[in-house]
Order: sequence, then C-alpha cells, then structure tokens
Amino acid sequence: MGKKIKKDEKGGSNDVFDTLLVESRQAATVVLMLSSPEEDVQSKACEAIYKFVDKCDENKKMLLDLGTIDPLLTLIEGHDRTVRRHAIMALGVMCAHPDVRKALRKRPNSTYAFVCLLSPEEDSVIHEFAALALSLMATEFTSKVAIQTANGMEPLIRLLGSTDPDVQKNSIEAIAQMVMDYKARASVREYGGLSPILELIKSEYAIIQRLALLSLDRLTQDGENRRTLREIDAISKLLDILAQPTLNDLHVMVVMVLSNLLEDPESLELVRDNGGLKRFICLITDALPPEDETKRDSKKSAVKAPKKSAKDSKGKKEDDAKDDATMGGDSIIPTLPDVKVCAARAIARSARNAENRKLLHDQEAEKMLISLLSHDSQDVQASAALAIAVIAEHLSSRDSIKEWGGLPPLVKLLDSENGDVKEAVTLALANLTTANNKNCIEISRLGGIDGLLSCLGEVREEVIANAACTLTNMAQDEGLRTEAQSRGVIPALIHPLTSHNTNVQSKVALAVSAFTCDADSRDEFRESGGLEPLVLLLHSGNDEVRRNAAWAITVCGVDEPTATEICKLGGLHILQDIQTSASRHNPFIEAALQRLLDSNLSAKFSLYNHLGPGNLIEDGFFDCGKLKQGTPFKTLEEYCAQEMNDKRPVLLVNAKWAHVDENPEPIATPLAANKSDTDTPKTESLKGVKESTTKATRSSKEPRFKSGRNSRSSTRESPDPKKGRKGQKDKDKEEKAKDEENEPQKDAEVVAEPTPFVPPPDSFLFKYIEDVVEKILPLPDTKSQVIALAEYVSNKMGGKIAHGEVANFSWELPMNQLRYQLKSNVIPIGHIKAGIHIHRALLFKTLADRIALPCSLTRGEYNRAWNDVLLPDDDEDPVAPKFPPKRYIVDLVHEPGTLLTPDTQAAVSYMKL
Repeated sequence: MGKKIKKDEKGGSNDVFDTLLVESRQAATVVLMLSSPEEDVQSKACEAIYKFVDKCDENKKMLLDLGTIDPLLTLIEGHDRTVRRHAIMALGVMCAHPDVRKALRKRPNSTYAFVCLLSPEEDSVIHEFAALALSLMATEFTSKVAIQTANGMEPLIRLLGSTDPDVQKNSIEAIAQMVMDYKARASVREYGGLSPILELIKSEYAIIQRLALLSLDRLTQDGENRRTLREIDAISKLLDILAQPTLNDLHVMVVMVLSNLLEDPESLELVRDNGGLKRFICLITDALPPEDETKRDSKKSAVKAPKKSAKDSKGKKEDDAKDDATMGGDSIIPTLPDVKVCAARAIARSARNAENRKLLHDQEAEKMLISLLSHDSQDVQASAALAIAVIAEHLSSRDSIKEWGGLPPLVKLLDSENGDVKEAVTLALANLTTANNKNCIEISRLGGIDGLLSCLGEVREEVIANAACTLTNMAQDEGLRTEAQSRGVIPALIHPLTSHNTNVQSKVALAVSAFTCDADSRDEFRESGGLEPLVLLLHSGNDEVRRNAAWAITVCGVDEPTATEICKLGGLHILQDIQTSASRHNPFIEAALQRLLDSNLSAKFSLYNHLGPGNLIEDGFFDCGKLKQGTPFKTLEEYCAQEMNDKRPVLLVNAKWAHVDENPEPIATPLAANKSDTDTPKTESLKGVKESTTKATRSSKEPRFKSGRNSRSSTRESPDPKKGRKGQKDKDKEEKAKDEENEPQKDAEVVAEPTPFVPPPDSFLFKYIEDVVEKILPLPDTKSQVIALAEYVSNKMGGKIAHGEVANFSWELPMNQLRYQLKSNVIPIGHIKAGIHIHRALLFKTLADRIALPCSLTRGEYNRAWNDVLLPDDDEDPVAPKFPPKRYIVDLVHEPGTLLTPDTQAAVSYMKL
C-alpha cells in the first residue's frame, strides 16, 4: 500500500468560487447580470447592452421592457469609473428612443445623475455620452426645465472647450436644444457661453459649425444676447465667413444669425460705420465691395512691377490665391439662392423697425433688393419683393424705389405663376402706392392695372387683398380711377366679396367704396349683383369688415335706386340691429344708416317719425305709419300687392297724370286756356315742374298734353303727319302676314316678360303743385308763402276744424270709400278731400318742398303730425340787431296759417291729444 500524499491546503481558499466564463445569448440574462455585486460582471454586461442597443430601436424598446433603466441609473452613480463609463454609454444610446426618454422623465433623479457625469473628474467618454443623453432628453420642454434645475448649463458650456470633437458636438447640440427656452438663453449669457459658441464656428467639423450657428440663431432672439455679441464683434466675424466661398454651406445659417442681430438699430449703426452693411449688400448681390475694387486696381497696376523671387512668393502663394478668390472682380463666386433668400428676409426683419428702415434707406439697400427681383429663383424674387414691401413703409424709400427702377420688375412679376411671388409683389405695390400718386401713375403707365385686376381672380386670398388695397390707393387719382373702371374693376370686385377671409372682405369692401363714387359705377355695381354680398358683410364678426362694408354702403346709398335695393336685401334691418348693439356699433354704421334713410325717406319717416328741411319729399314717397325699431320695411310694390284690409292706409306721393282715357282734351283744355304765347316767369317755372313730374311717364307713353312750344317744334319736324301715317299703314299691311305667323311666339314672349311696377298716379297732386307754383311761389317773403300754403292745404283737406271738434270730423268714412274705390290700401295723398293732422302735414311738406320752402315734418301720437318752419324777424330796420330765425309750428287744422310758438299751450295742444 503506497504512502499517502498530504494535500496542500494552501493552494486556494475554500470560500472563493472558481472563475466561470458564461456565454449568454438572451438579453434578459444580461440584464440580470447588472445586479451582480462584481464590478467586472457589471461592466461587461453594460458593454454588451451598449453594443446590443446600438443596433436598432427595437433592441432599445426590448431592454426598456426588461427593466434595464433602473439598474443602469444605479450603476452610473457607482464608484467604479469603468462601470460608470459603460453604463452611461448604454443609457445614452437608449435615450434615442422616445419611450426611454419618457421613462427617464418619470424618474426625477435621472437628469441630475446625467449632469453629475459632466464633472471635470470624469473622462471624455463619459462626458460624450452624458452630453448625448442630455441633448436627447432636451427635446422635451419638461426635460429642459429639469436640466435648468439641475444646473446643467454651466458644465455643458465648459465642455465646449473640450479637445474631443464628439464632446463638443454633443454639448453644443444639447445647448441648441436648451436655448429654445428663453430662460436658458439668459443662462448661456450668464455663464459666458456666447464666446465659446462663436469660436466653434471655426471648427473643422461641419456638424459642429452648423450646431453652433443654430444655437446663435436661437440665442440672438434675446436682446441682451445681441448686445453682448455686438461687444465681442460677432457681426464682423460672421461677415468674414460670408466672404469665404469655401464656407458656402454655412452662409444660409450665418445670414439667419445676422438677420437677428440687425434687428437692433445699434447693430445697423455699427455695421454702417464699419462698412459691414455695404459688404453684406455686395456679397448678396455678387458685386465687388468698394475696398476690394481699390485692391483690384492696385493689383492691376502692380502687374508691371519687377518679378519677385520664388522664395519671396512662395510664402504668400496661398494668401494671394485666397484674396483672388474673394476679391477678384472676375472670380466672384455667385452666392447661393438660399443665401439670397435669407438675406432678403434678414433685411425685411430688420426693416420692421422705423429707425432701421431709415438706416437701410441711407445705405441704399433698396438697390440690392431691386437687383434680386431679376433673379432666376422664384424664392429669391418673393423674398426680395417682401423686403421691398417692408422698406416701402418708409416715405423716402417709395420715391427711391421708383427712381432706381424698382416698379417695372414688380409690375412684370404680377404675371408670375408662383403664389408666393404674387403675394409679395402685390404687398409691395400696395405699400408703394400708399400716399404716393407718382407711383400710382407709373404703375398704370406700365400696365399694372390689368395685372392687378387679374390678381383679383386668384385663389390665394392674400393676393386678392393686396391687389384690392393697391387699386384702392390708385383710385384716389380721378384719372386712374376712370381708367380702372373702364377696364372692368367693378365686376372684378364682386366675386371677392364672397370670400370667407376677413382680410379680403375688408380690403375689397374698401375698394368698392373707392370705385363707386359716381352714378354710373353705382349703377354697374347694382346691376352686376354686388349689393347682396356687400350687405351680407354687415353680419361679419370682424370690426374692420363691418366698418368698411358700412362705408361702402354709405357711398353706394347716395342713389335712391341703390338705397332701395339695399333695403330690399335687408341692409336697413341689419344696420338697425347693429345700431342697438353696444359692442358692434360704430360711427360708420350710423353714417350708413343715415345715408340709407336719407335716400329712402319713406323708411326714415316710418322708423324715426321725422323729416328735416333737407329731406325733400319726391314722387314715390309713401307713409305706411309708425314702425318699431327692427321691423322689416316693405316696399311700395309690396304694399300695392296686398289685399285690402282694415289696417291704416298707406299715403302715397306721386304727382303723375292718370292715363285713364286716350283723349287728352279734357285734361289739356283747361290748362291750355290759361296759357298764352308769351309765358310769364311763373308759367316757365310751371313748365319746369311739369317736366320734372312727368318724366317717368313720358318715357314709356305719350304725354297727356304738350305746351305750345313743343307742339310747334313737333309740327316742324313732320309737316305732313297724315302722309307719314299713311306710309306707315302701308308698311304694316306688307308685314302683316309675316307678323301673323310669329304672333303666337311674340305673345308668349310678352307674357313671359315681367311688366315693371308703376306706382298709382295722382293727378290731383299734380294740379296742386301747379297751383302752388303759380300762386304761392311768387309771394314776396317766406312768411307769406307759409301762411298762404297753410290756408291752401286746409281748403283742400276739408277746411278748418274747430278746437275740440277733431274727433267729430268725418274723415275715416271718406278714407274707406277711397280704399274701396281704388281697390287698394295705398291712397294717393291728392285724392284725400277730408284729412286731419297727419294728412295735412304730409301734403304741406310735399308742396313746400316743390317750391323750395324749408320745413320739417314730425309725427306724434294718435295721427298727430306738424310742420316746423324757421322764420326771421319781421323788423326790417337795418339798424336794429339781427337775431337767428325762430322756430314756429304751422297750424293747418284749427286756424290755418297761424304760426304757433313752441312750448306754448296752443302749440302743445296742437301736437298732442
């Protein structure tokens, strides 16, 4: 039996587990390894997770579902640097998934843990992925607030000076996301981050340069940051970048930053003083800066100088090549269209300030913009036109743009098919024509009216609004207004009135008011159907639309036919409704309402029960009685179409001869008997009244009688009327056979054609007017005319009525008999032979207006009405003091011709029951 060998107990400890190499292909197993107490296992698990999640987003979501977030957050706060490095690498990559970021936001300490990893003690890899995690987390606003709370801006700004470009990239990206919040912009300035960000533009990596410019673009939206950048001469550095063609990929973003910086007048003054604005304009227009032209001239003169040695020229070869690339006249590299677009927008943004507009005008920035209008790119054209529109708000710029030839390219661009170009061009023309008649005339000379009219039919609403505004400005000149009207501006304005855009509605309604200031245009507008959409604009909830629509109605309502049509369309009712509203009422509504009422006195008297001395009653006036505010007002045609009823009759004023008999002798003989060949001034005035009162009747039918002068003139024109009638009969016989064949068709056409409404004539009123003109008009003074007219009216209305006997005066029965006789509720005022206050006052006002006797008509209660007149003192002594005319009430009932002083007992009892 062999000797036993004693085991060496010192070979290993019994409580130490032998090293075990585990190969796992399941992510869940690796996640379990994160909870291991061994740091080596934790590190390898984190590294494996990093490689796994870096492959695709599905892997990130899988590990999130396996609960990887909490153990990784625990590990990045651990003491082992290697574990922290691998843990933050895995977690930083996982933050690219939105669900991971959402889970991290629910853990309040996660953002603070990321910020702690940015400390100087950590290595660059940890800095890189911690900054990456913060840049991804900063895409949500809540995370921005959390980073600010954790004081994350200061370490991010410090890392901008890192030698590792990945650290720089992630840090500047995080800052670019953070400065979208205005509080973070102030933090960057407080921690001195503007200079490091500006220095990153010189980086060798394009992504870092772009992120730095993006950060500056957002940072310069803060006024204090712009002031700080001016102090560190950021504008000059940015202009230097624009001067380098090799950096053309950065030019767009550089111009965006400059556009923010140039918003301040101080920045514009700075670049003006150091010549930077001239350089900027020349770079955008591909022109040669002034100082470079001097250098080019000096180089040309140096061609004849002795040659330098190779040794001397070798060191400056690159510098000369660079100078030639940036300053040589023939070697200028055209600026990219996107840069020109941004530059024009920069000018436009800067020009929003009045002081900046003046500075830009002093630097002749308009020339640069005008040159860009001819660029091939439509985006450049649109941006340049928009900038011109903004600068044109400066008065001097409007004249300068015309002098420098800016109007022809703008007018030419009206034919562009690009909507943005048309919108910008029409806006520019609208501003250029504001209070500038020379520009209006020049645009018309260039054929701009046709282009603007075509723009009114565009689909783009802003184009329509701007074109309408331009046409409104041009309409201030009578010649241009007439030219536009002849080219069809009135029909072109009707369709845009139906737009749903409030800006279009407002501008087009204002244009309508500018072009309908003459009778022909108003008739064209009414006949083209423009009144209906205009009236509908009064329903708009926009104050400006209602105001401009009301003003257009005020202008259009001058003509009685137009005012009547507006009332038919409900315009009067809408204006009354708006007038009672506290929020929608304005002076323009009141003006439109008064204009409609002044043009439609029937509605005015029914609604307001008063007609002033300036409201002259003409044929077609009718009184339908007192109406409440807001009650729809019917037309005379509607009242005539009603069947007879027991309501108050409608009183009509229509001094026309009744055509009841074809034989005019019964009417003409009495008048002819009173006439002589030598007419007196009275009869000449009577003829004028006849011609004015019978104009409408003579247009469609033969007049009932002719004056001797007219009869003689007609005799001279046809010396043998019998022969003329015989020839006409022969022609009729020849065409009779043809007419009989087409007779059924003609009859059908006649039936189909609606007959125009003709108000009931009033031959009695016509005779009253003749009597008044002949007998009362020649009286020497106003008072005599008033008294005589009062007595005349009283005699025609049944004579005087004793005090207290008005109730016993029989007037209702004759009125009903008239209604039955006429088969209508509408009674001509001249047919009434027994009338009380309302009938007499209306007749007095009607006759007084025909002889230019100023008086008013006021309706009271219970059929009371009265007339007011203003009469001067009877004292004809030239030495006696003169007083204003006094107001009197004319008695037409009790003591006809008596003038009652207001506020006396007699006057009060006359006006009230």
